[in-house]
Amino acid sequence: MKVLVIEDDARAAAYLAKGLKEAGHVVDVANDGKEGLFLAGAEHYDVLIVDRMLPGRDGLSLVEILRATGNDTPVLFLSALGSVDDRVKGLRAGGDDYLTKPYAFSELLARIEVLVRRRGAGQPQTRLSVGDLEMDLLSRTVRRAGREIELLPREFALLEYLMRNAGSVVTRTMMLENVWDYHFDPQTNVIDVHIARLRQKIDKDFPTPLIHTVRGAGYSLRAAPAA
Repeated sequence: MKVLVIEDDARAAAYLAKGLKEAGHVVDVANDGKEGLFLAGAEHYDVLIVDRMLPGRDGLSLVEILRATGNDTPVLFLSALGSVDDRVKGLRAGGDDYLTKPYAFSELLARIEVLVRRRGAGQPQTRLSVGDLEMDLLSRTVRRAGREIELLPREFALLEYLMRNAGSVVTRTMMLENVWDYHFDPQTNVIDVHIARLRQKIDKDFPTPLIHTVRGAGYSLRAAPAA
């Protein structure tokens, strides 16, 4: 999952981000309500974890604005305010779940997984996007910065797999098993050949590369180099 944590307490945000990353998820962190609102509207996330009390803009109004603009990303409110009235306010503002501090990280992880599962069951994903790269799974088209890019079927499948795992390192073995359904020596160069072709098509004529080589591991598709 790609998760946005909106939390002004630096230690709490770092703890959350570390745990989520160790669980295999991609995490962005916003330290105030204004930044959180901007990121939530500018990027695609599978779930938002939002603190109630934030500088710049409080969590309730942040979620109300997102819902008013049609953003239906699942939201888990995380707050020290744990009365029944506080929980009701969070849910009425557009939150999907509410967890009070202190909390068990395993419970938080289980709750966001349930939220994403529920959303996936009701709304099949038909579009993928990473930065200015967009993929329409229904029309089988790919565009970058509005320019259509023609891909062969295998290139399309490989790019789809990379986009579904955007921000994560994808090994050659993972690509062989999920895109080619092969189970043989991962040292074969079929992956490198297809990655090279994809780079020619989606990176060559653009200022910012999206496909990054992770030495000794594999490849990662992301909008910006890792810090």
